[in-house]
Amino acid sequence: MFRFHKLDKTTSTRCAVCKYFRRRCPPDCIFAPYFPNDNPHKFTCVHRFYGASNISKMLEELPVYLRAELVESLYYEAKCRVQDPVYGCVGIISSLHQQIQVAQTQLAKTQAEISVLNANFVVAQPPSSLDESLVQQNGVDHGLDDPFNTWFY
Repeated sequence: MFRFHKLDKTTSTRCAVCKYFRRRCPPDCIFAPYFPNDNPHKFTCVHRFYGASNISKMLEELPVYLRAELVESLYYEAKCRVQDPVYGCVGIISSLHQQIQVAQTQLAKTQAEISVLNANFVVAQPPSSLDESLVQQNGVDHGLDDPFNTWFY
């Protein structure tokens, strides 16, 4: 009835790139650590914009410790290009710059309002040091500066 085929070790451990090109994955495959077989969409997305040959060249030129970051960066850029074919990542960067400018403008306005309020608060307070110096000069405090003293009503 049904035949079950034994899976070969090379077919079950192939990376996403070798699966895509339907080839055997060599033990020293440069793509295997960065494009695992459980996420084939990652490679197809990157391959669509950069091509396997260019990805391979970029990976070979970089030191091993930077390769994972390269692949993640290429994947992010490719996803952005899929979402926005015209601008890609540049559209996102431009939008973030505009948001920063709006936030900086709002911050400057708020800081100006705070300084105006602080200046008004300082002007509204009576200079207490002048009153105390008059009391010390005359030696007599008549209580005329006390707003709660209602002796003249």
